[in-house]
Amino acid sequence: MRIIQTEFDGVVIFEPTVYKDERGFFMESYNEQTFRKLGFDLRFMQDNHSLSVKAGTIRGLHYQLNPKAQTKLVRVTRGAIYDVIVDIRKGSPTFGKWQGFILSADNKRQLLVPKGFAHGFCTIVENTEVQYKVDEYYSSEHDRGILWNDPSLGIDWPVTDPVLSEKDANHPLLADAEINFVWERTL
Repeated sequence: MRIIQTEFDGVVIFEPTVYKDERGFFMESYNEQTFRKLGFDLRFMQDNHSLSVKAGTIRGLHYQLNPKAQTKLVRVTRGAIYDVIVDIRKGSPTFGKWQGFILSADNKRQLLVPKGFAHGFCTIVENTEVQYKVDEYYSSEHDRGILWNDPSLGIDWPVTDPVLSEKDANHPLLADAEINFVWERTL
């Protein structure tokens, strides 16, 4: 498995080794021992799976407050997405900055989204399926979000008129969002 660094500490892309032959392919999408050897000691406890029928569907920007914050390992098993993360750790030198990535069933890349980042994605093709592991159970009490098109963020989404849930269409701006993440410098 290869690790691709991003602009943010702790946010990485995992590119699994894929074994292909005339039958198709085989890969390990997750192996706890391999992740530990790479320096990621994670205990996932829930798998989530979404289907977005229409291209141009945005889901996000989501996060859960502490103490129920989640680290996510996101991958696409059918279709493709433009996946976006936003640093929402108060005091971070990259607070309010975002980065986008293409994840697809073809490239098989997986994005690790640590606690302290809002996460969302836009489907690029129809019938896209996204699966992700989380290290904390879903908690409606701690569930929060930021408006997908907050002008202070300036996210360059691949769509201007997305398909949105009512919830995602009504998230607050970053300036008004409830956030309890604090950046801690690591040595």
